[in-house]
Amino acid sequence: MLTAQALTKSYGARTVVNQLSLQLRPGEILGLLGPNGAGKSTTVAMLCGLVAPDSGAVQLGVPGQPGAVTGASNPMALKRHIGLVPQDLALHEDLSAEANLRLFGALYGLGGERLRRQAAEALALVGLADRARDKPATFSGGMKRRLNIACALVHDPDILLLDEPTVGVDPQSRNAIFDNLETLRSRGKALLYTTHYMEEAERLCDRLVVMDHGRVLADDTLAGLYQRLPVVQTLTLTLTGTVGTVDLAALARDTGAGSAAGTGTGGALGTGTGGAPGIHQQGNLLQVGLPGGTGLATAAAAVLGWLAEHGHEVGHLASSQAKLEDVFLALTGRQLRD
Repeated sequence: MLTAQALTKSYGARTVVNQLSLQLRPGEILGLLGPNGAGKSTTVAMLCGLVAPDSGAVQLGVPGQPGAVTGASNPMALKRHIGLVPQDLALHEDLSAEANLRLFGALYGLGGERLRRQAAEALALVGLADRARDKPATFSGGMKRRLNIACALVHDPDILLLDEPTVGVDPQSRNAIFDNLETLRSRGKALLYTTHYMEEAERLCDRLVVMDHGRVLADDTLAGLYQRLPVVQTLTLTLTGTVGTVDLAALARDTGAGSAAGTGTGGALGTGTGGAPGIHQQGNLLQVGLPGGTGLATAAAAVLGWLAEHGHEVGHLASSQAKLEDVFLALTGRQLRD
């Protein structure tokens, strides 16, 4: 539906986006993640034609009217296929909600009964049909965010670009926005979604692009991104005593979890693409890291069986799953950003 090829944008001596490529497909929510200053908003601005790249191209593949957004002879004809939800609210506070939609629809060449119908449909989708005649000045923050989305939908675009659309809203409004976006995906729309909330991306996105310093660091599904971590799941066991260093090495060898230093191969726990994550002990807590693709039940049985055979009693067993935030920090680092 939309393809970006080697987009580059500089401001003075600073390159904000550097050779960025991505694809957005119908019926998909693509997450665009990155630290502050990574180039996400500039990328969104280039994708919708508000900012011209220094090099590279944005190509639409919408049915019946493919073409390049950058350098198009009739850019408005192509931009009608794109809806933009900017990070900052773009509403006229002293116009009614319905009038806001009529204004934005008219900018896309809509009018008459078609505009009235599509404005009503957009308001209904975001749950604001009963507030159509009220002014945004009387709305809560969450209602304004939902109206902002409706304004981007009034011309019925094939592609929707959303730049942090849930900033400052309460959990109820956030969930309502999620429901709206999932409905649009089910209708075959192509959505690009930027956010700093990792749990949002985990819930919504079919694929994720992680960028930093203007470059794409990863483009994969959530499951694929997890495979980049040496540890995807962690078993935490509380023992009645501790396991000696020699026994830790034996546990690693016999179960294939890797040595205490994080080496070793094979066995029930596997090694994963990042190498065996190893086994760690602190007091009576024993942690066993499991790489991607390892069966949790099989791994737990292997560890419990070994401990029982060697006289170690387990008082408590818990497991935890890696999160998208772990992948994000592994890719972009922990250094603070401006």
